[in-house]
Amino acid sequence: MAPEIDLLAFDQGTITAPAGCGKTHLIASALGRHTGRKPVLVLTHTNAGVAALRGRLERAQVSTSAYRLATIDGWAMRLLTHFPRRCGHDPEILTLSNPRQHYPAIRIAARGLLEAGHINDILAATYDRLIVDEYQDCAVPQHEIVVHASAALRTCVLGDPLQAVFNFAGPTADWEAQVKVQFPDAGELATPWRWVNAGEEAFGRWLLEMRRILQARGAVDLRTAPANVVWVPLDGVNDHRLRLGAGSLRPPVANGRVLIMADSTNPGAQRNFASQIPGGVVVENVDMRDLVTFGEHFDLASPTVVEHVVNFAGSVMTNVGAAAMVQRLATLRNGRARNGPTEAEAVALRFAEAPSYASAGELLSVINSQGGVRAHRPAILRGAYDMLKACGGRDGLTPADAATVVRERSRLVGRPLATRTVGSTLLLKGLEADVAVILNPGLMDHRHLYVAMTRGARQLIVCSPTQMLRPA
Repeated sequence: MAPEIDLLAFDQGTITAPAGCGKTHLIASALGRHTGRKPVLVLTHTNAGVAALRGRLERAQVSTSAYRLATIDGWAMRLLTHFPRRCGHDPEILTLSNPRQHYPAIRIAARGLLEAGHINDILAATYDRLIVDEYQDCAVPQHEIVVHASAALRTCVLGDPLQAVFNFAGPTADWEAQVKVQFPDAGELATPWRWVNAGEEAFGRWLLEMRRILQARGAVDLRTAPANVVWVPLDGVNDHRLRLGAGSLRPPVANGRVLIMADSTNPGAQRNFASQIPGGVVVENVDMRDLVTFGEHFDLASPTVVEHVVNFAGSVMTNVGAAAMVQRLATLRNGRARNGPTEAEAVALRFAEAPSYASAGELLSVINSQGGVRAHRPAILRGAYDMLKACGGRDGLTPADAATVVRERSRLVGRPLATRTVGSTLLLKGLEADVAVILNPGLMDHRHLYVAMTRGARQLIVCSPTQMLRPA
């Protein structure tokens, strides 16, 4: 099938790519047809995005010799490493020991190097062209890096301004006033392939029309929606129960997956919700703060190390009853218990008597194997197992250092989808499933609402007191 737009047919351009309209396929198709001697440089924003794109290219059997894939910041760091004298930067910034200060400094140094044009000939000799994905998330300094690189490389940028929900690196480049001025409009994708491939083209066309309305800051009228859209009317009294019911509905296909968009400002509520629905799993922020905290406060010599592990288990697993278990362990230790210890309590007592990283991992495993217990935060639990294993290994890492190593390694891996994944639009953007559930549309602006509405290929479930969704 011929691509809707040929990325290899122009020297400079912007492609607007609404959600689910085949942007990744377009990139894979271009790279698959690339036969030049030099590879194409492909940049995106996050390590998870790199992992997802690499996986898609592998499935499309695109030769790895056709491209070089990296994050924008990762490529900037590589430039600083290769040309330290010309950049004139403080080497300390490449350690990322202070990310909030170091990443901006890296971008400034890389921008200065590229702006001076000193390495234009090197770039032209190294790469055939440049493709930048998810361009709507480019902070202004990142946009300027790409602009200056485009003086040496044919450049195509792809993205969707209505999905610009990331602004952690500062204000993003304005799509009309900055992006398209530098990279002329090369077209807009218009076929909702995500829904076409699912046999739900009419649903996809409706979502494209809602995109036009949301771009104009209009309201979404669910009364005009196709049958794929299910409205769950909230009554102000039973809202939590109604939301739980919506999040627990079965997908319309066997083995279907569900993405549940909860309140972005309340991670605790997301975790609580996931713990209360069948198979609910939380998608974690890349900083994995709770794993790092677990490592920072883990001390085998502490008299409360058992309580620390049990309370951690209660934070990542359902039905642990951590407070009751801690109290019960105290009773067993004092010899005042009428009944003998359970298997988990026996392991906890042995851990208290002879603390070790291995026995801490055993305690977590035994707690997780109890009837009625399941991990609703499996990424954090897996991270804890990896942390404890690393501490007991040859390297002799401290728990705090091991937790940081595990976190950094996890950044390189895409987020796997559970049967029911709960998170925010920030964390679920870029993912797709059979069903999307929006719990709090009234808290979302037009961008977040659009991202949430377009995650499901077969069904959209909206919990709202009204069928008129007016973005915040």
